[in-house]
Amino acid sequence: MATVHHALVLNLHQPPGNLQELLEHQTWEAREILFALDRIPRSLWGREDLARVHLSLSGTLLETLSDPVFQERVYGIVDCGALLWHLQNQALFEVVGTGYFHPVLPLIPEADRREHLARWLDIARHLLWRPQFQGFWPPEMGFSMELIPLLRAFGYRYVFVDSEHVEPVTEMSWQELRYRPHIARHGDDEIIVVVRDRELSDAQESGMDVDWFLNEVAERTRWCDFEPLVTTCTDGENGGWFRNVTEGANFWSAFYLPLLDRVAAGEADVRPTFVSDYLDEHGAHGEVRVRTGAWNTGWHHGRDFTQWMGSERQRQAVADFAEASRMIHDARWFAGERGVTEGPESDALAEALWHLLRAETSCNIYWGESWVPRAEADLHAARQALERAVSLAPSPTALEVGSEAEAENEPDVMSATLAPESASARSASHDTESGVRDALPTDPSPDAAAEATSTRGNVDPSATQP
Repeated sequence: MATVHHALVLNLHQPPGNLQELLEHQTWEAREILFALDRIPRSLWGREDLARVHLSLSGTLLETLSDPVFQERVYGIVDCGALLWHLQNQALFEVVGTGYFHPVLPLIPEADRREHLARWLDIARHLLWRPQFQGFWPPEMGFSMELIPLLRAFGYRYVFVDSEHVEPVTEMSWQELRYRPHIARHGDDEIIVVVRDRELSDAQESGMDVDWFLNEVAERTRWCDFEPLVTTCTDGENGGWFRNVTEGANFWSAFYLPLLDRVAAGEADVRPTFVSDYLDEHGAHGEVRVRTGAWNTGWHHGRDFTQWMGSERQRQAVADFAEASRMIHDARWFAGERGVTEGPESDALAEALWHLLRAETSCNIYWGESWVPRAEADLHAARQALERAVSLAPSPTALEVGSEAEAENEPDVMSATLAPESASARSASHDTESGVRDALPTDPSPDAAAEATSTRGNVDPSATQP
């Protein structure tokens, strides 16, 4: 029987301000999350010969862990500086790229996708001391084929996709489809896709023992005439299995360390591996297509983003992302054409973009409508910052709707920038002189925006969370 290579992938994300809010109102839950994060490197100290773990850390989580104020606040719980230092251990951890604010990439505009990826690289290179990241973790495993050129432009070699959505282009067996990396193409660009085993990942999420895992892997790979790559991916700090602080009752002490012991003793045919090392030795085989979709959540299969688009208010928020994005990027382009690269106008545009990107955090639309007010509040702040930027433009007349002659000959950038927003906000007051307030919604309820204080693990601690 061929050696089975196991790629363990853990997604680590906390939305902006969530840990700070939990520390204030649900202290034990915040401690559980911090302990779960800190337990990862602590569990693996001295296991560099065998342990291999892929980590996706959202930009917002990295931002929180590196914030001096937050570090001081939690110093008696965990040492965040030491945690970040240990995550630099490249013998244990292959860190993979992701989006800064953890957006569902297929649901946001392309220009914003670029911003999320670029901002994540900036903070990750600085904190984790890696000039390059070979793999990419799409937040929520939300993937579409049109992402391939973008991922290649950012230098990524491979991307994780869910087994539910992979279809063969070249003829291959079920085992080949699931347990070999493949090539996926979009236009002139191609990338290696690494397939997450959904069923084994479900078991990893909720709790499993070593014997069951080894037997299940053996059965699934029995007919492989190649060295298979079995990939399991879950959150790494959500759910009782990962948060449990009792020795012998969590993922690390009850499963992963005993697995390493069995491997070291020669009692297991499974070998932990980094995807990059597997690709260097075995390469990718065959071509596949990947249907647009996400990973399965605790109560949804992920095929049509219903988890994030199930209600009218969720869908409206996604439509508002696109509307605000168009206005902000048009305004940034117009400022760039006038040579505006610094100063109050540039600062206001940067603030508008930051609020937009934060609004696109997947958690804001994951919990039905309970967190949507957070997205709406950031969208409102983004439009207010855009209004300030427009008011600071050096030539006010340039912001008016162009003359008919200009409209016939040139694109009217600013009138597009200040176009009215979606129907959900058309009850806002209007400023007929500049047209700016046509883009502003009514103020969202501060109470509604503050209502949802639960972390991603509160609804169902055994469920895969965003």
